[in-house]
Amino acid sequence: MSSVEPKPVPTPNAETAPYWQACAAGKLLIQKCSDCGRWQFYPRLVCAACSSRAVEWRETSGRGVVKSFTIIRRAVSAAFEADVPYVVALITLAEGPTMMANVADCAVEQIAIGMAVRVTFEQRGDGANAITVPQFTPT
Repeated sequence: MSSVEPKPVPTPNAETAPYWQACAAGKLLIQKCSDCGRWQFYPRLVCAACSSRAVEWRETSGRGVVKSFTIIRRAVSAAFEADVPYVVALITLAEGPTMMANVADCAVEQIAIGMAVRVTFEQRGDGANAITVPQFTPT
């Protein structure tokens, strides 16, 4: 009997815990600086624009556009073999920051730069190792 290798899961830490907790609740949170108003992603202790420590977690609209993408046709590990071909994309969120995620639920040939997308979530792992990862789908 063969078992399917599980997909890797990120390990939350004190800085990223609010992000992962929100993902589990179906919300995409990123940080916004209370001093200069700039949104940022990936999570940091200080604002990347003004170095203020007044960064707060805020819910995003969950909307964005594809900035760039690649189609993966050869799985990087057995965990991803069932997904091939799949898309890894840079998504520019409506709030400004860019994040990397998969674009799912459409044929890879339909993905295009400038395509409007919205966040969705994929649960990976189980039990104590379960985590919810943001993905995007076309709008």
